[in-house]
Amino acid sequence: MDFSDLGLSAELLEATRTEGFDTPTPIQAQAIPTVLEGHDLLASAQTGTGKTAGFGLPILQRLNRGKPAARRQVRSLVLAPTRELAAQVGKNIADYGAALPLRTQVIFGGVGQNPQVEALKRGVDILIATPGRLLDLHQQGHVDLSQLEILVLDEADRMLDMGFIHDIRRLLRLMPPKRQNLMFSATFSNDIQALARQLLDDPKQIDVAPRNTTADRIEQIVYQVDRDKKRDLLAHLVQSQQWYQVLVFTRTKHGANRLAEQLSKRSIPAMAIHGNKSQGARTRALGAFKTGDLQVLVATDIAARGLDIQQLPYVVNFDLPNVAEDYVHRIGRTGRAGSQGEAISLVCIDEAQLLKNIERLIKGSLERRVEPGFEPDPNAVAQPIENGRRSGKAGAGKRPDRDTANNKPRRRRRSRSRNRQRSSSGQN
Repeated sequence: MDFSDLGLSAELLEATRTEGFDTPTPIQAQAIPTVLEGHDLLASAQTGTGKTAGFGLPILQRLNRGKPAARRQVRSLVLAPTRELAAQVGKNIADYGAALPLRTQVIFGGVGQNPQVEALKRGVDILIATPGRLLDLHQQGHVDLSQLEILVLDEADRMLDMGFIHDIRRLLRLMPPKRQNLMFSATFSNDIQALARQLLDDPKQIDVAPRNTTADRIEQIVYQVDRDKKRDLLAHLVQSQQWYQVLVFTRTKHGANRLAEQLSKRSIPAMAIHGNKSQGARTRALGAFKTGDLQVLVATDIAARGLDIQQLPYVVNFDLPNVAEDYVHRIGRTGRAGSQGEAISLVCIDEAQLLKNIERLIKGSLERRVEPGFEPDPNAVAQPIENGRRSGKAGAGKRPDRDTANNKPRRRRRSRSRNRQRSSSGQN
């Protein structure tokens, strides 16, 4: 099959050639005709499968047939869970539609809103946004979703996992009831199925990413090590095996900062990205990592979601995730587009149950190794894992702080009793 078989216009076929697309990926081959026909869609596809072109190309074609967006209005909206994913999707769609007279804009928190507001004033054909900033700009009267034609929920499973369900419902109330809805998720979990029933109208369903499976092209290895030797082992492996472009996952923001600092002291160029970093710092770190100037990028799960790095060779789980499904998301950063990848997990006795949960999920055992000089203490006693992500239902609980929602952090009021205690202790 060729892209010319999918019903795309000459301008978009030229864009596929310019982008170096040879033949459609499975998600593109199935999604593009479905979207062009105007159907709602529920698709299971992970980042790296070509799903952005799968919805971006047909959306561009459909919008190009209609009238341009009026002042403050949006014709198509792509909701993304993170700043990095929104930026990546926005760049891809802008590239695909370079020859078309359509306006594309990306908005997210962490940066000044004035340029975003100016772009919205003129009207936007395709808006790519994180939910928090979009709601803020709507409340200020800068954006009108009442004429929306097409809605895309990208990485919907992560949106629910990050607690965006309330924001999504608020945004849906601002949209016309008649529109085309496209939902993309790495898994068809029960929560995703429930949201799909609320959102989609007689959708076509595509499953090109079987639920809770790991890529065949990724070699997965577990190094057993004591918790206090993990940093030394990671530095040893990076240097002795000459790893480059290594994406390392930690459980907490503090852990990411500390690990990046300690690797840098060992002459291993490393930087951390997470929700507390400014957008400028995150963009610089990611840019240096993509060009190869930065050897190690240390990230939390939320910050790394949606990172699109071509031919990333190594992913390291410095800490195992508390939720087993996140293991699949993490290692999916490597082994893309037909390339080989390695996923290395440094596992201490504290994480024995987390490892069992992962192996139960992927229905297989991971290869265990012990690096000479880093043998774990056979008498070590497991300790509780603190500051880990809660393992409750995805999307359950209270709405996340704006930091998690890729927007400004909320101000927390100190209780009067706490203020009185601080005053009496001479801290004010």
